[in-house]
Amino acid sequence: MLPDHQHGFHVGRHGKQREAQRHRVLPVTDVAASDLTHSDTTQTMLGKMARVLTGRYGVTVSFDTSGPRVERDRIVLPELSGAVDLDALTGQLDLLVARSKYSTLSEISALNSGVTQRIAQSIEDRRVCERLFSDYPGARRFVGKLREQTARNTHERWPTLAWRDKLIWFIERALWDEAPDVSERTPALIATLGAVSELLQTSRASRSTLESVVGARALVARIRSLAAGDVNTMMFTADADEALDAEQVSGDPDALDAASQEMSDAASSDAASIAQAPSDASAEASEARSPAAPMTFDIDMIDGRPRRSIPLTTEFDLITDLTGLGDAAAWRNLRALARAETAPLTARLERALKADEQTHWKREQERGEIDRPALAKLVVSPGYRTPFRVKRTTEGRDAAVTLLIDRSGSMAGEKIALARLCAAALCDALMQLSFKCEVLGYSSVESPEMRALYEQKLAEGVDVNRFNRRVERLDLQIYKRFGSNNPAGLSAIDCGHENPDGEALAWAAERLAAQRAGRRILMVLSDGYPATGDGHPVILRTDLRARIDEITNAGIELIGIGLLDDAVEKFYAHNIVVRKLDELPTMAFTVLSQLLLKRGYRHDRH
Repeated sequence: MLPDHQHGFHVGRHGKQREAQRHRVLPVTDVAASDLTHSDTTQTMLGKMARVLTGRYGVTVSFDTSGPRVERDRIVLPELSGAVDLDALTGQLDLLVARSKYSTLSEISALNSGVTQRIAQSIEDRRVCERLFSDYPGARRFVGKLREQTARNTHERWPTLAWRDKLIWFIERALWDEAPDVSERTPALIATLGAVSELLQTSRASRSTLESVVGARALVARIRSLAAGDVNTMMFTADADEALDAEQVSGDPDALDAASQEMSDAASSDAASIAQAPSDASAEASEARSPAAPMTFDIDMIDGRPRRSIPLTTEFDLITDLTGLGDAAAWRNLRALARAETAPLTARLERALKADEQTHWKREQERGEIDRPALAKLVVSPGYRTPFRVKRTTEGRDAAVTLLIDRSGSMAGEKIALARLCAAALCDALMQLSFKCEVLGYSSVESPEMRALYEQKLAEGVDVNRFNRRVERLDLQIYKRFGSNNPAGLSAIDCGHENPDGEALAWAAERLAAQRAGRRILMVLSDGYPATGDGHPVILRTDLRARIDEITNAGIELIGIGLLDDAVEKFYAHNIVVRKLDELPTMAFTVLSQLLLKRGYRHDRH
């Protein structure tokens, strides 16, 4: 092995051991693919390198035709054929390790497949590799070998690539400060790259996965604006020398002007192809173009801040479990009122569910309840041993339900009293019908400790603009948790202060997703738009929309219930608005009953 200084390693405390482990395979440069992919020794070495770099003992490395990719505790490298450059393969491992350590993979994978996702990944790869290089300077050489190999492969396929793929490669080259080959430099690509040059500079300064996604969306939006004619493309022309190299245009001024015009027209024409390409005909593309789409209010940055509501810290957030801790007498009174409201509806739902279940029995069992039609067999067949039947769990009852209540100050008075009654009616009925259920509440309140931290960050010169909750902590309450038969805590439902809907919804959905159930239903009771004392209102709304998309994509069925306010119609595809407060318990129970009886319903079909 070469001395550490020859690899450019920074060897500090424990660094020598780490770098030595990482480069045990350096003497090998080229091996046959079969030897590489099936060599236990090589795979073991790569696995050790991955564990050292990630700092996670359980990480493994494997080869697969579907690689490269990063999984929870596995790094999958591509199964290669022919001669393999082990330095490039080590660079591939370094890249995947960098993604695993420094990237939020879910934010990239959440993007619809297409141009935006690929560009976002390119921006993110550059960012995370720079972080890896700062910790392991020797990694720069191996990632450089990977870049060289990728460039060779791309050059071989260049004549067959679609313009869209060529543009993505051009952008990737620019992000890595790599000069394109002469054969790659066409006027359309050069002009388009010139049109997005300032956005590329911003993207290269990305500090998080979210910023990488924001940068990719901005780049795609600019390219589409070229196609739509929304940008004066004459402002974005290639440098004259580059145009001459690409098209051999003479130095005549008129010829240069004509070349610039041709390049601009080509950029618009080719940019149109990226917007119209079938492989990019995704919801994300249509969202950007269609003003009627639900997510058209897709603001990537608001006053320099990301569209997701990011807290300064979650250290001071408070979750209080009040299950069974409410006033028992108050609960009994509340339950009596609730049953007066919904008892007929509960009985009707019970009958409907039983009618459904009567056709779902597993007969001829050795244990269970007696199957009366089978009793005659006991008389005529002394050896008969299966006169029992077992009720099957049907989809109608194999459901978990969460009610999430907005506890903002605007809910004070009659609203919160009826919300309490509604929660009691739903919870009591669901428990009677043997459904899993949970009741939660949320608000936010200013925290002196969080304000002190915020002021400390300001004094240290930290850029706090990317945070949208800086001095308020979450105040989350559990009134009746899953698995408990004591709902007395519902009597303690009361108002708080503000309502950061997006974060609270994500918290409730995470708890619900942990339940084993065929269906998961989340009902949200709110009286307006999300709001906090220190958050940008538009960011709070875009954050809520993004979280709703994530939750519904995860298979959770969402229902928004609005109290004297139709804001839920702007966010939840399945919603009801209660205009008369005294109708709240009945309406909420009715819509939940319809959903429970509607077999096979899934929110994302509507």
